[in-house]
Amino acid sequence: MILGDAIADKFLHGSISRVSREAPVFILRHQQTVTLPGGAANCAMNLVALGARVSLISVTGDDESGIELRAKLEAAGVEIDKVLVSDKVQTTTKVRILAGHSHSSKQQVIRIDYEGAPLDDEETRSAILNRLEQTVTSANAFVISDYNYGVVDARAAELIRKTAKGPVLVDSRFRLSEFTGFTAATPNQEEVENQAGVAISSTEELESAATELKARLGHHALLVTRGRQGMTLLEGDAAPVHIPAVSAQQAVDVTGAGDTVIATFTLALASGASFTDAARLANYAGGLVVMKRGTATVSAAELEHAVSSHEHNP
Repeated sequence: MILGDAIADKFLHGSISRVSREAPVFILRHQQTVTLPGGAANCAMNLVALGARVSLISVTGDDESGIELRAKLEAAGVEIDKVLVSDKVQTTTKVRILAGHSHSSKQQVIRIDYEGAPLDDEETRSAILNRLEQTVTSANAFVISDYNYGVVDARAAELIRKTAKGPVLVDSRFRLSEFTGFTAATPNQEEVENQAGVAISSTEELESAATELKARLGHHALLVTRGRQGMTLLEGDAAPVHIPAVSAQQAVDVTGAGDTVIATFTLALASGASFTDAARLANYAGGLVVMKRGTATVSAAELEHAVSSHEHNP
């Protein structure tokens, strides 16, 4: 079960045709626009790709982006009967414009975000809580995917904290300190720095800041993603475990990589893996997904192949 902010990630591809006479900018000839599930919806897509049965609790607008987003989720096998459709909400949409010459790879040149007003309609909030109350005890594991667009509030977090069965994992871009008393969280290093209020320049400083954050949150574990430096797992009172990145190549696109990591980590824990094994699987998945363009997923077959290949060729 996932509760969080569903985002429509649009990728507009264009080839550079000439320089405009109106201003010193390139004119792009539109090639295609692709809409992919982002945010909590991307986490759901990754869980389905790994073989899980997934139900998403979220809100979309009754608009074109919302229609496309729900269609992609349903086609992939995500249960969307708990996704609320409201004409009082604008579907959060992030449009990435990718430009390049006709026969070259495209590079992102600008992103345009379409964000609605804060989700403060009480009727909508009550509908979210109602859906949550109906299903919160039926899941083996729970993901809170908070992108600060308002789907997850204090009442929903408290309900999950009191009634959810199995592990509850948290990914919160800006409000991690508000989600206390859960199983684990998966912040990146920058988010740990923001919580600590200091820049981190060494492994020792990271360990200290992450240990303090884990204690403050009251979580059993913290999995810190560190880009090319891999991940650091803090579990209980055990010494931190540093997991090196498995790919030596430069990342192609990090869009949505955090969603892949928390999806893999959560499913592994729900399937009985230790925190260390779950973190190592999440590290493989993160290494795979950043080699793909756009908001992408990793399948169970890809993950199995990556683990097997690395074991034979470490």
